[in-house]
Amino acid sequence: MKPLTPQRRKRRSQASDPFGSHALLSRDQCEILVTMGMMISLLYIWLYSQSFHFHVAHLYAHFGYPSAQLVVGQRYLKGAGVVKDEEMAMHWFRQASKQDHPRASFNLAVGKLKNMTGSMEVGDVEMLLNVAARQGIQEAQELLENVIWTRSKLSPTQRMRVFYKP
Repeated sequence: MKPLTPQRRKRRSQASDPFGSHALLSRDQCEILVTMGMMISLLYIWLYSQSFHFHVAHLYAHFGYPSAQLVVGQRYLKGAGVVKDEEMAMHWFRQASKQDHPRASFNLAVGKLKNMTGSMEVGDVEMLLNVAARQGIQEAQELLENVIWTRSKLSPTQRMRVFYKP
């Protein structure tokens, strides 16, 4: 093996030291820049926590997490951190309810009853309320009982025919 000449030693030391004399920033300067970047990021998160939380939840919702889809739907429904959009809220509730999320199923059923969504069949409300009620949502059980009771009653015109027979 050949002994290293001074020129070869210099090249090898420069190649192994990325923060050598020819580097743009020293190691201390890089640490300061990273620390400042982290501080600015934390300040942004603190000042705009609603918006930051929405963006994180939205990302997870796109990955298919039903709890995140529920959160995004609620944010759109209330206009918290985003522009209020009932159609988008129902979209995200529908995505979560496809995975049998009880709160999302309940919210989607209530949205249908309030005419926020029109793309559901007649029996879908009962099915969604059943999913939510089976998983312990008390409001869903009460609403399901009211819906069944209301549908089982005669309509006002039918009641009039019973009392006034021609």
